[in-house]
Amino acid sequence: QVQLVESGGGLVQPGGSLRLSCAASGRTFSNYVMGWFRQAPGKEREFVTAISRSADTTYYADSVKGRFTVSRDNAKNMVYLQMNSLKPEDTAIYYCAADRSTTIFSTKARYAYWGQGTQVTVSS
Repeated sequence: QVQLVESGGGLVQPGGSLRLSCAASGRTFSNYVMGWFRQAPGKEREFVTAISRSADTTYYADSVKGRFTVSRDNAKNMVYLQMNSLKPEDTAIYYCAADRSTTIFSTKARYAYWGQGTQVTVSS
């Protein structure tokens, strides 16, 4: 089992950047595929990105490709989401998710563990 805690959200102007962090508990963090999802008010939670256990494979939603970068540090039990060129439509609660899978995937129902989320607001 793993527990996840996100941080780093906040208010940023359009075109700005934020870096989200997700701290994971447990000694087997490297056995988990990690994902980031987001949920805007009145909308379904949607996939943002995922990263494989060894960080050799990543996958992005088209809406964030080229602007967001996911990374992880297995020695520190951390996963990060660097968000650049932020747009108002990126405003949402961002969630970190984990699953003991051997391959990365975007289906939120397959992720077994979730953090509590961190709010990102992009506004002038």
